[in-house]
Amino acid sequence: MAAHLSYGRVNLNVLREAVRRELREFLDKCAGSKAIVWDEYLTGPFGLIAQYSLLKEHEVEKMFTLKGSRLPAADVKNIIFFVRPRLELMDIIAENVLSEDRRGPARDFHILFVPRRSLLCEQRLKDLGVLGSFIHREEYSLDLIPFDGDLLSMESEGAFKECYLDGDQTSLYHAAKGLMTLQALYGTIPQIFGKGECARQVANMMIRMKREFTGSQNSVFPVFDNLLLLDRNVDLLTPLATQLTYEGLIDEIYGIQNSYVKLPPEKFVPKKQGDSGKELPTEAKKLQLNSAEELYAEIRDKNFNAVGSVLSKKAKIISAAFEERHNAKTVGEIKQFVSQLPHMQAARGSLANHTSIAELIKDVTTSEDFFDKLTVEQEFMSGIDTDKVNNYIEDCIAQKHPLIKVLRLVCLQSVCNSGLKQKVLDYYKREVLQTYGYEHILTLHNLEKAGLLKPQTGGRNSYPTIRKTLRLWMDDVNEQVLFPFNYCTEPHGHLLCVQWLRPAQRAAGPAAVTARLAEHRGSPSHPPRAPL
Repeated sequence: MAAHLSYGRVNLNVLREAVRRELREFLDKCAGSKAIVWDEYLTGPFGLIAQYSLLKEHEVEKMFTLKGSRLPAADVKNIIFFVRPRLELMDIIAENVLSEDRRGPARDFHILFVPRRSLLCEQRLKDLGVLGSFIHREEYSLDLIPFDGDLLSMESEGAFKECYLDGDQTSLYHAAKGLMTLQALYGTIPQIFGKGECARQVANMMIRMKREFTGSQNSVFPVFDNLLLLDRNVDLLTPLATQLTYEGLIDEIYGIQNSYVKLPPEKFVPKKQGDSGKELPTEAKKLQLNSAEELYAEIRDKNFNAVGSVLSKKAKIISAAFEERHNAKTVGEIKQFVSQLPHMQAARGSLANHTSIAELIKDVTTSEDFFDKLTVEQEFMSGIDTDKVNNYIEDCIAQKHPLIKVLRLVCLQSVCNSGLKQKVLDYYKREVLQTYGYEHILTLHNLEKAGLLKPQTGGRNSYPTIRKTLRLWMDDVNEQVLFPFNYCTEPHGHLLCVQWLRPAQRAAGPAAVTARLAEHRGSPSHPPRAPL
């Protein structure tokens, strides 16, 4: 059992065990030895709910990544494909199945769609002549994946693009289905609030799903008091600004995938090995980051400038704990020290890892370029020079900095200014296309379509009013005791979090807050709904 999932106010191990049970039931349907062929995108999310030991208990002997041509040799009875419902993956599966049929002996094939079966995919398999080869064609409802004691994720990276560019609302259906599963396990949520068109659609889907199960009364006592459905499109500013928490900077610089991060190995080499002239490791250091690690749970949400003092304090505590061995005189005292030794050694290893990570981050945050970028972001968010071409952005384009960095800054300026003057927007577009290539004309078009980049329409810029009314900006920032939401993109706080969760705003009621936000985005706000 993943103990850290039960550390929060809600025991998310209940959800994890439910999805594990569904997986075991499917594996047991395929009697005999098994090989799993993974859609590579799914290996990370599945690793959070089912380690190899569980699969091995159910006769899984081999695992392969889904690739074209012939599968690696495996002396098993069953071959199971775990895949997302994507047409391009069906072509690869058909190629695998046909190559296995030619190889012999006969195998039993099965396919598990995650999170939903797709008639289009099954039709593609039929057109390719392999649909009849599958004994079981089922779906596995992995809608909400427990990441930590206070975090669930759909791991749907393309959801925003699908909703706002492609007009595909499949991810909204998956969100509604996941929330209904959550209510089945933890009780019906008494009140639901929403902000945005997508939030309204998710709520309506949940109502329809509830009607489909009329007559089935949920007897579980509610664990959750309220559900807040918030469109990403209500607050486009927050994801554009640089994260400044410890965990946020790890993600900004190195990227956290499925709670794992890969880091440069040289900082994790013991000093003795480095000094001895031995060859240094070249493989990236892979670490899991979650609340199961006591130190990480303490520092993950702190502003990075506050992390150093915590690590220093923890180092002194651990050093003092190891020095206690000299004071152990009696057998009982020695036994007590020995019993604490594994925990102390784990704490020392954790401290060493996070000290190394902090050093890696500090190398970046103390650079002149990072400071300049942060200065520009804070100028935009405080309303300074948002209506003209920014010199730093010009320099970044001229020096061909990463395109994602440039686009984030341009979009941030656009959002903070309720759009850019036409001549400023045209200048940025021209510079980006001439420097990075004309293939990015589609990128710029998509950013405009999503509302991240747009020309001014002559209306009043509402952001300064929102910033002032909801107190999103703090001039005097104490990084050691900063209000948690303003840690994130100091000194700017998350608009969505601040507006709904600040005690003062909560006391005023959701209606008062949404009234203030009415001019910020055109999306509707929704009053509390009855239990679903």
